[in-house]
Amino acid sequence: MVYLGKSIERNMYFGAKAELFQRASEMRKNPTKAEKLLWEFLRKFRSDGFVFRQQHPIKIFIADFYCHKLKLIIEVDGEIHSLDEAQSSDDGRTGELEKIGMHVIRFTNDEVINNQELVQKKIFQHIPIRTSPSLLGEGDQRG
Repeated sequence: MVYLGKSIERNMYFGAKAELFQRASEMRKNPTKAEKLLWEFLRKFRSDGFVFRQQHPIKIFIADFYCHKLKLIIEVDGEIHSLDEAQSSDDGRTGELEKIGMHVIRFTNDEVINNQELVQKKIFQHIPIRTSPSLLGEGDQRG
């Protein structure tokens, strides 16, 4: 196994090229309002062992959010994604990512900003730790 940095496995990038890493870094510096909100929520899963990464290169794509342990990609789509051309492109991208074992869930900016409870519920459906009996006690605030 090859490591980049202290503990990042190369195989979590699925052959992404160096140029994509630079672009992803630039994108992390300018998140949308919806991405900022969702990032605050996703960071809470680190303590459960589910590390999400922002603007993560995978193959020829940059995933808005990615958890390697879950093989889960979360995309936050702006208005442009409602156009037919963009939806077709998104479908193709999702298909390519599913071929390598990823699961992709998508939310609109509006959903993330105005319906956080629904977004969080959908994300919880993909995180197995949530069903752990020790987390479902009275103090659990997850949903």
